[in-house]
Amino acid sequence: MIDLSITYNGIRANSTDFELPMQPLQNLQLAVWQSISRHLDVSESTNSTAALLSKHVPIGTLIIHRVDSEHRRVRVIASGPDSADGEAVNEVQLSETAWRKVDRWMRQQTALHRADDADKADSIFSLLYPNSPASDWLIAPLHGEHGSRGILLALAKRKKTFADLDIEVIESILEPMAVALDNDARLHELASLREASEAERQSLLRRMGRSDTGETIVGEDAGLAPVMQRVDLVSRSEVPVLILGETGTGKELVARAIHNRSERHSGPFLRVNCGAIPRELIDSQLFGHEKGSFTGAAETRHGWFERADMGTLFLDEIGELPLDAQVRFLRVLQDGYVERVGGSKPIRVNVRVVAATHRDLAAMVRESTFREDLWYRIAVFPILLPPLRDRVGDIASLARHFAQRAAIRFGLAPVQPTDADIELLQGYDWPGNIRELGAVIDRAAILGDGHSLELAAALGISGPSLRRVVQPALEVQPNGDPLRRQRISTLNDAMREHIESALRLARGRIEGPRGAAKHLAINPHTLRARMRKLKIDWSAFRDSADDDID
Repeated sequence: MIDLSITYNGIRANSTDFELPMQPLQNLQLAVWQSISRHLDVSESTNSTAALLSKHVPIGTLIIHRVDSEHRRVRVIASGPDSADGEAVNEVQLSETAWRKVDRWMRQQTALHRADDADKADSIFSLLYPNSPASDWLIAPLHGEHGSRGILLALAKRKKTFADLDIEVIESILEPMAVALDNDARLHELASLREASEAERQSLLRRMGRSDTGETIVGEDAGLAPVMQRVDLVSRSEVPVLILGETGTGKELVARAIHNRSERHSGPFLRVNCGAIPRELIDSQLFGHEKGSFTGAAETRHGWFERADMGTLFLDEIGELPLDAQVRFLRVLQDGYVERVGGSKPIRVNVRVVAATHRDLAAMVRESTFREDLWYRIAVFPILLPPLRDRVGDIASLARHFAQRAAIRFGLAPVQPTDADIELLQGYDWPGNIRELGAVIDRAAILGDGHSLELAAALGISGPSLRRVVQPALEVQPNGDPLRRQRISTLNDAMREHIESALRLARGRIEGPRGAAKHLAINPHTLRARMRKLKIDWSAFRDSADDDID
């Protein structure tokens, strides 16, 4: 056995029977940093670091523990290059008294060696490792920059001890090992976020009655073909898009199609309903605010424009935006900068804006309720969505799509609409457009309970009224024989007749226990709206009722 006495970095140390570090300490630290940069997984980082250390110090096993302050637990998360042979337990649950001692030691950020003050070392070490290893050891706390806490345990090879020089070498890698601990915490956090996101995605799909998040646009090869051609054209550019159309025509679906078919498809797609934001919060919601900028601003908040950076921001109901907010919105479109409420520094954003409205923005410009310069900026490429009444050929496909969705959402046996159902749906003018059609199909599926689609009941039409819709009429064939064909009155005519019958029975009353709404089993407000649409004058029935009474 050869004993050597060597001075290294100003430290006089004794070493026996192992290769002393011949490269500078800084080079070893650099090698450890490079290893940790290559391996985000803490197990791989610990293995590679232990292998590097073993060339210069008599280390047998390097063990990394994670400290759970909330539950007072210390758990092994990585070790290398050799197993600890059962010398270190995988997890220790500390009592409240023991935790206070360990927490105080960790805050002092002091490494402990077996050769240190026995009382101090043993009091901490025995708490963490009830089965004390036979080999020499060194423990040190690890503190990550992002709040991660851990403990490094270095076990010497059997019958070897750590000299002062060895301890200095081990202590030099505490900072990179703390970073490795932080990396592991971030990976676990990302994994948890992915799991939560996937669970939310599956929940959303169940609520939507869909099996995947793929783009589904019913009628893109039929009634929406001209619209989708314009979508394909504008998706390749970065210009703002304005989607116009009645409520319920699918403006958000078209906006998502523009995003998914653009080069920004991997970026975020965020939807903001401008009409749903309180006037006093619009600036904070769209542009963000700094901490303390107003009462209740407890922290800095990124606005929608910042969150949608490198993606698409869909501003629904753009016509509801107040004039003062329109000015700041125009600046973002022109310059590409936002300024948070209470902030003094412009923030660069790269956002593609898709706006939508059911209102007549051109008329609003003439009435000075919408800025003319903003109108010209967002209406570079307008897309007009046709109402469902102009897409009668798509109603069959939409009905089948919504029927399948309803079966999934409500856990019912799938039932497809019949030809008679389609004919009934095509006879209605759908003031609520596709949204109303989806609601009617959902209602029909629930009423049918998986056996049928009760569309007549879902539309508010009773059996006797339906029977009067179809009236036989005799016509003559070329050979003189009578030909029985069916003349079908419109759905509006059938509804008008049925409502008038209920009003006649109710003597012109709409509400109350004897009102027409009670006979028709619908909400009085719904009945009034339908009467206005069908131009039914309830007072005529009240007058005739009074005459009858007289």
